[in-house]
Amino acid sequence: MCLGIPGRITAITDAGRLTAMAEVSGVRREVSVACVAEGPLEGLVGRWALIHVGFAMSLIDEDEAARTLEALRDLGEAQEALEAMAEGDRALEERA
Repeated sequence: MCLGIPGRITAITDAGRLTAMAEVSGVRREVSVACVAEGPLEGLVGRWALIHVGFAMSLIDEDEAARTLEALRDLGEAQEALEAMAEGDRALEERA
């Protein structure tokens, strides 16, 4: 099963590579926005997207993001996924 977690795109990090910074429940991570890029990339800043393995897979509205995060929290899956993302980010920082 694939799990997409809502995240808000906070900045474009590299327009040439179609990457942006997304925040998922306080965890910031660089993601590819190639799947959702339509028009100027700056238009994505502030938008919500379903994030899966480093890719923004689809854009969603804020209400849908809130409902999805609530459902995931209720299931406990969001916490596990966020911990795995944070652990991955720490591992990358240690390598740098």
